[in-house]
Amino acid sequence: MKLNLSASFVLITLVLVLPELLVAQDWPQFRGPEGSGVLDRLEHPQEWGNDKNIAWSVDLPGGGLSSPIVQGDRIFLTTAIGAKPPVSFSEGVRDMRPKKPNTAVKFHVICFNVGDGSKLWEKTILEKQPEYPIHGSNSYATESPATDGKHLFVYFAAVGTIAALDFDGNEIWKKEIGAYPTGNGFGTGSSLTTGDGNVFIQCDNDKSSFVIAFDAATGDQVWRKERTGRTSWSTPLFWKNEKRAELITCGSGFVTSYNPKTGAELWTMTGISSAFSASPASDDQQIYFGNSGPRSSGPLLAVGSGMTGKHEFSPDAKVANLAWSKMQAGPGMSSPVSVGGYLYIPGRGILTCYSTKDGSVVFKERLKLGSMAASLWAAGDRVFLMDESGKTLVLQTGPELKIVATNQIDDLFWSTPAVTGNSLLLRGVKKLYCIRE
Repeated sequence: MKLNLSASFVLITLVLVLPELLVAQDWPQFRGPEGSGVLDRLEHPQEWGNDKNIAWSVDLPGGGLSSPIVQGDRIFLTTAIGAKPPVSFSEGVRDMRPKKPNTAVKFHVICFNVGDGSKLWEKTILEKQPEYPIHGSNSYATESPATDGKHLFVYFAAVGTIAALDFDGNEIWKKEIGAYPTGNGFGTGSSLTTGDGNVFIQCDNDKSSFVIAFDAATGDQVWRKERTGRTSWSTPLFWKNEKRAELITCGSGFVTSYNPKTGAELWTMTGISSAFSASPASDDQQIYFGNSGPRSSGPLLAVGSGMTGKHEFSPDAKVANLAWSKMQAGPGMSSPVSVGGYLYIPGRGILTCYSTKDGSVVFKERLKLGSMAASLWAAGDRVFLMDESGKTLVLQTGPELKIVATNQIDDLFWSTPAVTGNSLLLRGVKKLYCIRE
């Protein structure tokens, strides 16, 4: 059978275009496919602005700081309707007497279409008055949802509810794990993580801390481990390294690795000052974690795969699989990224780049950025840093600081962006923005 010219053209076009469509990767959880904020190549624009490369934007009801996630052509995000929207960090610290709402809050999920931003459905998971207050800069919908490709999982720590839905918003199962007070009344923030058929919650609080795993399909509890630490805000990392799978949890002064299937403790590192806000950076050989508070800087550690046992960190500690450490070098709220043999750590207006091999400082430079809560992300040979005002610096990876673009969108940004194919999704307090050429 012979094809005519037009049919041949269509066939060739499909062959050329289809691979591009197939490689558009889902963004199934906080910080992407591996929980690391890193993609192999850059497809979304590296330049955007209020009037540049915004494919669409939609107003968001209520208030929330959870990151959007993407499955196929659908975006999912959560919000709390009936509570005050978050404010900037500087505005929030002016009132250190957090108050809880005096009315019920609707804990809400919304699904949008990636292509045009149209709303496909929305659902209220529950309506309840939160028991505990939050800081003005936080929200009652800060925990990012997650998906295993079959189910959508949402978690509202303020009321202790986790639910599984199908992609049309129909409830599959729902569990209550309790709500708890948090350090300084700041509120909650640790997002969901999936792996090995489970969905994981790290619930570190000021009353009764624990890590829990639910069967993703049924909602049955698989395991639960009580913890001695107090409040932390770090999201657990399902780290599939060259030797095994681990669930890494950064708590208050310690880091623990669990077997994701059984909850058995693989290793623990204590002696790390203060509570974690940032989540670890990772590659297939090492993880990188640390913490810093408003008035102090904690350590930064690089741990290789295969660690076992209980260890107490000190600057001169000799621990197998502890590749290197740096004092007064840990990140603050914004999670770092590891890409191309470089580890990028933001903190207090300064970006420090370390060699992942030995921890040596590659460069340390002051940046013209404000307060940062959104985690860094990297795609190809580009690293992106976004402050809460919507200013984003785009860096070229390498042994020196090279800023290749500076972008601005006027909104308040605490949420970590999501990426799917050639689309970058930025959640502001007011709107959800899709950046695409």
